[in-house]
This record gives sequence, C-alpha cells and structure tokens, in this order.
Amino acid sequence: MLRRLDKIRFRGHKRDDFLDLAESPNASDTECSDEIPLKVPRTSPRDSEELRDPAGPGTLIMATGVQDFNRTEFDRLNEIKGHLEIALLEKHFLQEELRKLREETNAEMLRQELDRERQRRMELEQKVQEVLKARYPAVQPCHALTRPLPPAERRSQGLSSRLQKWFYERFGEYVEDFRFQPEENTVETEEPLSARRLTENMRRLKRGAKPVTNFVKNLSALSDWYSVYTSAIAFTVYMNAVWHGWAIPLFLFLAILRLSLNYLIARGWRIQWSIVPEVSEPMEPPKEDLTVSEKFQLVLDVAQKAQNLFGKMADILEKIKNLFMWVQPEITQKLYVALWAAFLASCFFPYRLVGLTVGLYAGIKFFLIDFIFKRCPRLRAKYDTPYIIWRSLPTDPQLKERSSAAVSRRLQTTSSRSYVPSAPAGLGKEEDAGRFHSTKKGNFHEIFNLTENERPLAVCENGWRCCLINRDRKMPTDYIRNGVLYVTENYLCFESSKSGSSKRNKVIKLVDITDIQKYKVLSVLPGSGMGIAVSTPSTQKPLVFGAMVHRDEAFETILSQYIKITSAAASGGDS
Repeated sequence: MLRRLDKIRFRGHKRDDFLDLAESPNASDTECSDEIPLKVPRTSPRDSEELRDPAGPGTLIMATGVQDFNRTEFDRLNEIKGHLEIALLEKHFLQEELRKLREETNAEMLRQELDRERQRRMELEQKVQEVLKARYPAVQPCHALTRPLPPAERRSQGLSSRLQKWFYERFGEYVEDFRFQPEENTVETEEPLSARRLTENMRRLKRGAKPVTNFVKNLSALSDWYSVYTSAIAFTVYMNAVWHGWAIPLFLFLAILRLSLNYLIARGWRIQWSIVPEVSEPMEPPKEDLTVSEKFQLVLDVAQKAQNLFGKMADILEKIKNLFMWVQPEITQKLYVALWAAFLASCFFPYRLVGLTVGLYAGIKFFLIDFIFKRCPRLRAKYDTPYIIWRSLPTDPQLKERSSAAVSRRLQTTSSRSYVPSAPAGLGKEEDAGRFHSTKKGNFHEIFNLTENERPLAVCENGWRCCLINRDRKMPTDYIRNGVLYVTENYLCFESSKSGSSKRNKVIKLVDITDIQKYKVLSVLPGSGMGIAVSTPSTQKPLVFGAMVHRDEAFETILSQYIKITSAAASGGDS
C-alpha cells in the first residue's frame, strides 16, 4: 500500500499547488466521482458580448481560448481526482494504524477500569455518608426540609455538616486503607552471575557478620577467662544481679549501653571496647578485569565456603530433628525427663525461686564449669552432659552409613558362616574384623601381602578413587594407573583397577616417605590441584596420586598418620 501511495503521490504537480480538500465545506469521504462542481470564472459584459457575437472581432481567438481553458480545466479535474484518491487511501491507512494502536495500548480497557474505580469510590463515599447519617441523625439534606428552619436549627445543622466534613477529612483516608484488594505477586528478578558482584557480596557478608562474630568472641573470652580481671568483674556483677532478681534489668541496661556506644561511634567518636583485640584484615582493592582462571578460582572459593556453611547448618538442623523424633531413644528420654521436671517445678515452686535457680546454674556453668571442661577434655567427655548428648546425636548421612554398615555386617556374617565353617577359638574381635575386611578383588591383606592386622583406617574404609602417576616409568601402560588408595596404620596401599597380578599394586611404608605435599598436575588449570606427591628413597621422581576428588581429606589423613608413625618411631629409638 505504501508503494502505491508513493506512485500516486508523485503523479502530476505537488499537492501544495492545489486547494486543500479538508478546508472545503462540501468535501467528504464519499465524494470520489467525476461529478465535481467547478468554479467558472466570471466574465465582464464586454467579454460576454464578444462571445455572443460570432461576427465580432476576435471570434477565432476566443474560440481557441475557450478550448485551451476547457483542456486545462479537464487536467485539473484529473489531478484533483488523483489527490482525492490519495486522501482516501491515507485516511484508510491512518484508521488501520489507529485501530492497531488502540489494540496495543488497551485504552478502552484502561478507561473501563478507571470508570469502575470511580464507581467504587462513589459507592464508598455513599457508605461513609450513610454511616455518618446513622451516627448523626440530626444531619439531613436540605431538600428533605418542608419548612423554613429557625436560626438555631440552621446553626446546629451547619455545625453538624462541618462536623461531618471534618470527620470525613480526618478519617476518610483510614477507611480507604481498610478496603480489600487482591494481593500483588511480585517476581524478583535474578541477577546474572558476575565475578565483581560475587566479591562485593562476600565483602558485604563479612562486614555484616562482623558485629555478631565480635560478640561471640567476647563471650567466649569471658568464659575462657582471657582477661582475669574482666571475667572476675563480670562474674561478680552477674551473680549479684541474679541473687537480687535484677538479671533482666541488667541485660536491658547492657543493651542500652551498647546502643549508646554505637550512637557515639556513629557521631565520630573513637570508642573501641573489646576483650579480644580486633585484628584488621587488609582489604584488597577490587579488580576491574579478572582472567578466566581467577574467576574460576573465585567461584571455587565461594562454592567451598557456601558448601561448608550449609553443611554445618544442615548438621545442626538434622541433629535437632533427630533429637525430637526419638531416633536415639536413650538421648531423647533424658530430654523428656528434664522437660517434665522443669514443668513440675514451674507449677509448684514460685517463679522467683525457679528464676534464681536457673540464673545461678547458668552463671556457674558459663564462668566456671565450661572453663574447667575446656581445659580438661577427658573430664568433659565423661561428665559434660549437654556436650555428650550433642556429640552423640547423629545426622542423616551418619544414620545411612550406620544402616548400610549394619546390613553389610549382617551379610558378611552370613557369608562367613556359610563359607568358613570353623574359625580359631582364640581369634579376637579386631583380628576377626581384619581377617574378613576385603576389597572388590578379595581380602585386603592377601591382595597387598600384608599381615592380617593391617586394614584401612575408618576414614578411608572404602578408599579414594585416584590415578597413580609414576614418572620413573617410560611405558604409557605403566606411567598412569587407575585405582583406589588406602591408608593403614603403617602403609600406603594403591590397588590397581586392572585385573592381573599383584605387581601392578603399590605398597609404600609410611616410615620410608621422605616428603609429602599437595600437587597440581596441570599448572594451567585454576585451583590448587587434585593430587598428592609422595617421595621415597626408591624413586627418583615423586609418585603422584592425581585426580582425587577428596584430595584434602586424603592428604590430612596421610600426613597425620605419617606424623604419628614417625613420632612413635623416634620416641622408641630414644628409649
């Protein structure tokens, strides 16, 4: 349609040379025919006489002029007709555009919604007026009066109308606030992952959690008697407050004091009061552009911190759930009896006595008993009941491990009864467990040619999947081997996953290890690596156990067992 308009629009003379059709009173949308009235120019009497007189002078010239005039008028008619067609097409096009615009903007729907809102407001105003009329019946409309009112009644009516207006202006807004409206469901937009935003959020989290961590550190310092003078004063003040029934006012006063100090600090005062001296961590300036390796390392660090934080929170919640769900009845039974005792004490003893008992116990427990238990771990493991209960509460993964261990033990007992008819009578429990501990290919001590008392530690009972990289070997088949790594009390054992002779397995004495450290196989990859390098006198280059998902756990286990063995050997040599 636009192409057609352009073709028609540029036909003949410009549109500005002609009369605008919109200014003509007789112009309409339907006037598209050829019957268009023309304005014939008026002639003077002299010209008319010359036209009427065929024999007069200039008859030939006039006839020629009339023909030219008719030809020009016919051309004008065609041009006007073309412009009318253009105007009609433009009008049709604009109507279509207007219709589409109305459909897009939904102007009609918005107008209807506005009308409904106005109607609701008018109804609400009518209800308010009805309520006011019911409360103040003296207020009546003027048209209801059938007789002229005396001046006193007119004054009272004016007073009541002013009172009604004042009441509506004062409380009409609150009436509007109590109108029920559908709740709007707002969807929060999620921000895309950004390294800069991630580092900024981590810093904000540290700054936000700093007051809480400082408060916990100060409480721990009071319980540990970090400053003897400060802890003694706090203990004396607290016990006196509890004895005289001022424990709650004491805590409220401390809260007011803390807020007052915060106000002075916000005003610019330099007030630093803390039992434990605060160590200011150096703030690294934010980097504008990070490399891919730095971004990947940043994401790994944040993911590790989030994993550890969520893991601790999940452990706490699962322990509380298992405590109340009677997962271990002997532990929940203690809580049940304690709650009954507290309930009966609160019913039969006065509140002052109960509060005094609880306050004295909390002060002695916090300042004295916890101090002794922290200094004597063996004493705490025997007599600290809350600590024992909390440590013995299982989490859901621990319950699954226990159930799977019980099932495997039951199956193992059944298989031992069916395949081993008689066992030596003097065999102890530990030797029995070591005898029947096996891997996927057989008994553990038979695979690695070790004694029967050598078995994997509890932390690596199922081993760690890894690959052994022996850089002393040149053949590709011997250079890298896939398998499982175990740690016993005296050995580091690697079981190859390929079937064959036991020569492909590797056994290293912990005493023979000269160096152990974390290793990064490919330096171009981000992170600290997933390998452990072990050096022995029999190898020119360190043996590398790479591609370990639980590398840190395995390294800590090997290192602790290595330190334990070497220290025991050193003490035995000195003796």
